[in-house]
Amino acid sequence: MDRMTRIAGWLHRRAENVAALMLAVMFAAFIVQIASRYVFNLPVGGANELTITMWLWVVLWGAAFVLRERDEIRFDIVYGSVGPGARRVMTLIASAALVALYGYSLPAVWDYVTFMKIQKTSYLDIRYDWLFSIYVIFAVAVLIRYAWLFVGALAGRRTGEIQRGDGQT
Repeated sequence: MDRMTRIAGWLHRRAENVAALMLAVMFAAFIVQIASRYVFNLPVGGANELTITMWLWVVLWGAAFVLRERDEIRFDIVYGSVGPGARRVMTLIASAALVALYGYSLPAVWDYVTFMKIQKTSYLDIRYDWLFSIYVIFAVAVLIRYAWLFVGALAGRRTGEIQRGDGQT
């Protein structure tokens, strides 16, 4: 198990590196856009398009591979005030619902994304199926994450539980 933990940690760090690279590209494109518009009075549409594309990708990439379960923002007043048994039931219900919803929507998402190969972006000529493929990756990652949480809750593991302020979980 120690080897698996090391591999998972290494993969998580690489996912963070990819997200940081996307943020750097987005920032550089933003600076180019500002400089070209306000310094040279020559707007560059490709920089705006790249900024928007990187924002879409970094948000969904980060949610799929960088964000840990305990780091997600949630309204946990009820969750934090109940015991481990009730938390386990809540985790089972929420995980099952999310797996069912994302699983149900995945074929339609795939159809839409693959259909969008007929269009390209205005400036950079990126096919929309390539652009929106990050959502398919995100949806599959969410399916795997919540299936894992469901199985973990069934087995009685405390997978992804939020730490309470009083030292209890």
